[in-house]
Amino acid sequence: MAKKDNGKKKKDPPADKKPQSRGDAVRAAAAQAIEATAGQAGFTRERAQQLADELVHAAARFRVTLEELRPAAADELAALRERVQALEARVEQLEAARAAPRRRTTPAKRPPASSS
Repeated sequence: MAKKDNGKKKKDPPADKKPQSRGDAVRAAAAQAIEATAGQAGFTRERAQQLADELVHAAARFRVTLEELRPAAADELAALRERVQALEARVEQLEAARAAPRRRTTPAKRPPASSS
């Protein structure tokens, strides 16, 4: 029995083109993949920039936190000691002034005389 011809013919490769080698096929597939993802490159670039900005912001917060947590330097401690001494002197003056007897400006009230 003879095969039916459906009107479809197999396409023969053009005479001027050679069949691709495996290396050529891989290169063509890679080029096609790169072209397909080229539109995503802008999105990737924007996201990378956002991540870099977030990293810089986090590093700045970390630096501030470390600055707050570090122990006081010798000159800072000396300044604090001077302030405490000045405050102690003021407190002593205030306590001394409070403890000193006050002069009365009005005469003291006398209790009424009792009749006995």
